[in-house]
Amino acid sequence: MTPAVDGRTSTQLAISGMTCASCAMRIEKKLNRLEGVTASVNYATENAHVDHPAGMATDTLVETVEKLGYGATPPATREEPASGESDGSDPEVDALRHRVLVSAALSVPVVALAMVPAWQFVDWQWISLVLAAPVVVWGGWRFHRAAAVNLRHGTATMDTLISVGTLAALLWSVWALLFGDAGMPGMTHELSFTADPGDAIYLETAAAVTTFVLAGRFFEARARRRAGAALRALLDLGAKDVALLTEDGEQRVPVERLVVGNQFVVRPGERVATDGVVVSGVGAVDASTVTGESVPVEVSPGSEVVGGCVAVGSRLVVRATRVGADTQLARIAARVADAQNGKAAIQRLADRVSGVFVPVVIAVAVLTFVGWLVVPGDVSGAFTAAVAVLIIACPCALGLATPTALMVGTGRGAQLGILLRGPEVLESTRRVDTVVLDKTGTLTTGRMRLVGDVEDTALRYAAAVEDGSTHPIARAIAEAGRRAGALPAATDARTIDGLGVSGTVDGVDVLVGRPALLAERGMPLTAALTADLEAAQADGATAVVVGWDGTARAVLAVADTVRETSADAVRALRDLGVRPVLLTGDHEAAARAVAASVGIDDVRAGVLPEGKADAVAALQAEGHTVAMVGDGVNDAAALARADLGLAMGAGTDVAIEAGDVTLVREDLRAVPDALRLARRTLATIRGNLFWAFAYNVAALPLAASGLLNPMIAGAAMAFSSVFVVGNSLRLRRFR
Repeated sequence: MTPAVDGRTSTQLAISGMTCASCAMRIEKKLNRLEGVTASVNYATENAHVDHPAGMATDTLVETVEKLGYGATPPATREEPASGESDGSDPEVDALRHRVLVSAALSVPVVALAMVPAWQFVDWQWISLVLAAPVVVWGGWRFHRAAAVNLRHGTATMDTLISVGTLAALLWSVWALLFGDAGMPGMTHELSFTADPGDAIYLETAAAVTTFVLAGRFFEARARRRAGAALRALLDLGAKDVALLTEDGEQRVPVERLVVGNQFVVRPGERVATDGVVVSGVGAVDASTVTGESVPVEVSPGSEVVGGCVAVGSRLVVRATRVGADTQLARIAARVADAQNGKAAIQRLADRVSGVFVPVVIAVAVLTFVGWLVVPGDVSGAFTAAVAVLIIACPCALGLATPTALMVGTGRGAQLGILLRGPEVLESTRRVDTVVLDKTGTLTTGRMRLVGDVEDTALRYAAAVEDGSTHPIARAIAEAGRRAGALPAATDARTIDGLGVSGTVDGVDVLVGRPALLAERGMPLTAALTADLEAAQADGATAVVVGWDGTARAVLAVADTVRETSADAVRALRDLGVRPVLLTGDHEAAARAVAASVGIDDVRAGVLPEGKADAVAALQAEGHTVAMVGDGVNDAAALARADLGLAMGAGTDVAIEAGDVTLVREDLRAVPDALRLARRTLATIRGNLFWAFAYNVAALPLAASGLLNPMIAGAAMAFSSVFVVGNSLRLRRFR
């Protein structure tokens, strides 16, 4: 349960007992009838996301679901895999496998005897009944039980169709054996749509359909588990115990006992237990499983490390900075789970169809039966066609089309360091034609350094007032000052948005910032300082001026490094038909130097933080669908304003929260990767829905016209769901 905001909160429920998309729709509608509740039930993930008043007890939600005949429980914490999953086993899949194998072993001889007249011996029909009855009753018990529960609540689902169809075929056959010619010694049986009802038995149909549908459910359940494998893999990355440093030395304790500030040991080959900062030791960490970075990252005292990464090379001592649900790994897993529980707009149509699908199919089956009785007057044909209609219909494929693709796509994205906020993001990526790129920390590494010589006093004063800032330029100046010696204390330090910073050092009022800021405060640049400024800008450096006692004193030049992969990323964006635009608060010369090195033509420099959102809005006003890529607090408004916001994961929490997509790895090539993955996922969803709709549109008329044998209908129905899930699983191969 999430914390209450404005008197409301949200709860995740694990739903059990759902067998098709119409089950999910029933639960969703029932929950939404509760006062103040907004619920979304996902058939593929078997979860319900419920937004409700903070005062409403979870028990109320659980009872509402249970009254419908389903189970509901608050899921296990995200940090731990559900029971039975860590070792790769799944009780539901194992149980289905057992039923499929037994049912198939019993069904094969029944179908063979019915299909091959030469194999039919005296009283073979009774042997078929002995073999088929356990398949229909025991093998199909989950269908009959679900149908009975639904009947008590006055509803019908996919299980109702299967149960009615197979039981009708079994009971019809028993009646024919007991009271018709089919039970007489020496009588043979061949598949026919026009046979006299007394001669027709459908034991092979009842047994085969049950087996086919069970097999379909088995493959579907196994494939759905594979679809969620990426999220389970993320959850399994967390360490289970940790070597905690205490006054008595190392002590092995469960990772849950770690608190912020604790120090722990990570040996080569071990996973880092939680997010932290290296206290001692020099080595590397393999972060590929968390961020998608393929190359180990060098770390030393002061380096930040992420929980779940593997230490390489030497022993490290790490101080915990985040634990539990606050760690990056836990937040990634939560982000992926939230995205998988969401629903794209395109899924709403499929949900509405699934909600009325089963009653419509039952009505079509009744009309088919009556039509065959009235027009050709063929009782056997009427029964065969009606059963085929009941069996062939499949809302499951519609219900699985979006969530399975979303599960696989978001899971694969997490493995590659790409986190989608939710399914609504997919539609945005399809229309994007312009990508706005921030410079510092996005196209560049964001790790700036002071270049050139600076007079000691100017550096000390500037570093002192910049020391409290998190801006990359401020950090570079402060670090350079610390390397030169201890910094004096600064008081009354204040940030002037987008322009600079001021403060008092050793009783002197110091101002550091853009030339325009100093000129505004009565400290214009001298000719010599202007020459220094122009020289720094010509070299592509960012220059700020430091002044005190009413006089501009020195120019500080700070240079950033362009990421090695930025040029490749820009080329990849162009290949996708997307126009890159550089938007930065830096001066024109520095911006154009970076743009030229990576291949960007459209440069918009000198834009203040509050102006970035306006710049995005201006592009939108020109008719463009805009994606914004940024990493800082000053990018948050633009990220929120853009049609699609992509936040670099190494940036601030504010930027990440404002973005629709988080790029965990510090590599701009993740931007075109994210667009390609989102577009591929959307295309898979659309393909799934097309084939699911097309299957039902084509299959129902064929079944009603008597052109489909119920056995073939059962196999086709099972295949439709497996096809949709299998098509979604192709996203696991995305590179």
